[in-house]
Amino acid sequence: MGSDSNTLLKRNKMFLSFLTLMLISSTTSNKSHFCSKQTSATPTISKSHQSSLIKDLTLEGNISFKNIAHAAKDFGNRFHFPPLAVLNPKSVSDISSTIKRIFEMGSSSEITVAAKGHGHSLEGQAQAHGGVIVNMESLRVPGMTFNGGDDQFPSYVDISGGELWINILHESLKHGLSPRSWTDYLHLTVGGTLSNAGVSGQAFKHGPQINNVYQLEVVTGKGEVVTCSEEQNSDLFHAVLGGLGQFGIITRARIALEPAPKLVKWIRMLYSDFATFTNDQEYLITSQNSFDYIEGFVIINRTGLLNKWRSSFNPKDPVLSKQLKSEGRVLYCLEVAKYFNPEDTDEIDKVRQHFKNL
Repeated sequence: MGSDSNTLLKRNKMFLSFLTLMLISSTTSNKSHFCSKQTSATPTISKSHQSSLIKDLTLEGNISFKNIAHAAKDFGNRFHFPPLAVLNPKSVSDISSTIKRIFEMGSSSEITVAAKGHGHSLEGQAQAHGGVIVNMESLRVPGMTFNGGDDQFPSYVDISGGELWINILHESLKHGLSPRSWTDYLHLTVGGTLSNAGVSGQAFKHGPQINNVYQLEVVTGKGEVVTCSEEQNSDLFHAVLGGLGQFGIITRARIALEPAPKLVKWIRMLYSDFATFTNDQEYLITSQNSFDYIEGFVIINRTGLLNKWRSSFNPKDPVLSKQLKSEGRVLYCLEVAKYFNPEDTDEIDKVRQHFKNL
C-alpha cells in the first residue's frame, strides 16, 4: 500500500503541474512571444530595412511578405495580429539563419518570432504582430527514423517538429509500435503539442506527451541549433518542453514508443449527475490495471440527445459543440478504452469486473 500511495501522490503532483501549465497557456499575454533580442543603443531600424535584411537570406525554403493574412489567426479566433512575414522552412538551417539574422539586428528592430504549427493556440501565442511566423508544417525533415529498442534503450522515433501526430500513428503502426501518450486531436504538430503539454486520456498512466520525450533539437533565440535531453543541456530541455515557445523552437524530437495493441475495447458512458460522474472517473483512475485511456468531458444537452447521443460525436469536427443549442442543462461523458491482444482473455474479464464495481 505504501508504494501505491507514493505512486498516486506522484501522479497527482504531475497532474497539478501540467494543469497549471495549461492555465498559463490560456492566459499568456500576446506580448510574450519567443523573440530574439539583445541590448542595443542603435537607432530603430525601419520596417523596409528590416524586410530587406530578411529577404537577403539564402534559404532552401522561402519567406513570404504577401498573402499572409492566415498567419494572423488561430483556433481561439480572439486575436488577429498580422505579421511582417511568414517563413516556410525546408530545413532547420532556414530557421536558424532567420533567427540569427533577427538577433543580430538587436532590440531596435522590435521583431518577434513565433512558431506556428496547426494553429491551435487560444490566445494568439502562435502569432507575431509585425514579426516573423515560422510555418512549422513546412518543415518535414528529418524523415521518421524508428528504433525498435533493446535492453538498454526503449523503442523510439526521431521526428521533425513540424510533423503531424496522425502521420506518426500511421507509420509507427507499420512497425507494430505507437506513442505512449497522445492528444485528443491528432492533426497537430509535434513541436506544437510538446511546447504546451500534450494531454489526453493516457496522461493519468504515462503522463502528458512532454513526459515521454527522450531528446530534442532546438533552435534558440540566438539562432543556435542545440541538442538537449535529461543528460545533455538539461535546463534547455526542461524549459522548452511545455515552455509555450518562449525558450526555443523544437525542430526535432525523439518520442518514446511502446508495442501497439491489436484490439481496443472503447466505451462511452453518459451521466446527468456530476458527482457520480467524477466519482466513477476517480475510481477508475486510481484502480490497478483498469483502463489504458480514461477521460471525462462535458456536452450540451439538446432534444433527443439521450436517445441518439452516440451519433452526436464526430471526430472530424472538434468544434461540434457550437452547433448544439443548450436547453439549460449539461451532460457528462466518461470515455474509456482498454488495449489488449486476442490472446489476453484475462484482460477482458478485468474490464467486465471494473464495470460491475461501478
